[in-house]
Amino acid sequence: MQKRSDPIRVLIMGAAGRDFHNFNCCYRGNPLYRVVAFTATQIPDIEGRTYPPELAGELYPKGIPIYPEEKLEDLIAEQKVELVVFSYSDIPHTYVMHMASRANAAGPNFQLIGSGQTMLRSKKPVVAVCAVRTGCGKSQTTRKVAAVLKAMGKKIAVIRHPMPYGDLTKQICQRFAEKADMDRYQCTIEEREEYELHIQNGNLLFAGIDYQKILAAAEAEADVILWDGGNNDMPFFKPDLMITVADPHRSGHEAAYYPGETNFRMADVILINKVNTAEEQNIRSIEANAKKMNPKAQVIRADSAIHCASPELCKGKAVLAIEDGPTVTHGEMRYGAASIAAREHGAKTLVDPRPYAVGSIKATFEKYPHVREILPAMGYGKQQIADLEATINASPCDVVAIGTPIDLTKLVKINKPAVRVSYDLAGAGADRLESILKSHPRFA
Repeated sequence: MQKRSDPIRVLIMGAAGRDFHNFNCCYRGNPLYRVVAFTATQIPDIEGRTYPPELAGELYPKGIPIYPEEKLEDLIAEQKVELVVFSYSDIPHTYVMHMASRANAAGPNFQLIGSGQTMLRSKKPVVAVCAVRTGCGKSQTTRKVAAVLKAMGKKIAVIRHPMPYGDLTKQICQRFAEKADMDRYQCTIEEREEYELHIQNGNLLFAGIDYQKILAAAEAEADVILWDGGNNDMPFFKPDLMITVADPHRSGHEAAYYPGETNFRMADVILINKVNTAEEQNIRSIEANAKKMNPKAQVIRADSAIHCASPELCKGKAVLAIEDGPTVTHGEMRYGAASIAAREHGAKTLVDPRPYAVGSIKATFEKYPHVREILPAMGYGKQQIADLEATINASPCDVVAIGTPIDLTKLVKINKPAVRVSYDLAGAGADRLESILKSHPRFA
């Protein structure tokens, strides 16, 4: 093959997270490649921006444009793309191959970048909490790990998977130590869902876009790095202990979604969460897959303990259940903690909010038709938060059960009684996880 002098022209398919990290790790400053565009999907209103020169580096003085994924074939032709790199998560295996087929049919090669090229090495011990799907219970698992490490006398820094949905130049390296920091960075509801409880628990938290800078900042303040993953993405740091959370309410997904199966196969510990509300046969199905796909992993069963602040308000009432947005949209769950709690505490009925949805919330229901009798807590911008508030207040319910981790009443005005529903890792599995951490040589 004749040696070429011009760089390979690359397009990165993403969703404002893994795509930027892959670029930073593999293409920034690399003269052998020229990234001509990103595409964006999954998250509302994240296309139409530019990956700025401050992040893209000296090879990209004008930055890199971000287009809707729908324009993939047009972009391949217009930009003479030779390589398409798939870089987002929580996707069925068949979907990934449909994207590969679109790219290959248009001409370019199609690539998935492996963990070896994108997991940064830390000078400090690293625990990574990942999952096979979004909504498995990473957050409650991370909070448990944080509590155990702190009780062991370790100073921790939680580093959260990226959610840079605003001005990218202001989100390069974010540090959260108090709740006011979320206002300072103009965090969306999804960001607040992941950050608020960590901050409330006194956990120093970092997030952003440039994870080399983020890691250096965290290492300067902590004894142990705790990676809190997003969706079912792979960790951005090489872990000393990798915990992958599986969900028996979606058994089989550990072998059917990308890159969740990668996490399942890489795990040191497979934590099957929510066993207190799951069918035994589904739990055993995951255990069988673990034995076949990752026999070296320790497998733990754990409870997800659901707490309702004022359960008496639900009894005999029409309840509107508000659930974590990503879990019930692209995570494909048909229910969540709020609807489970409402039923357990005697709700007369769960109100279907679809006839009363407005604006972007109505569009969300149209995009995800499996979502019924629950309301996803969507809030990626001021207008969507306003649409969420209007939908809640138009729904004919007696009580609102809020199953998102944040105090939603601080962001929207609800015109009826509201109860918060929370959840924590519990049971023998939580105790066993504590024992694993305390006996691990890197954290002792």
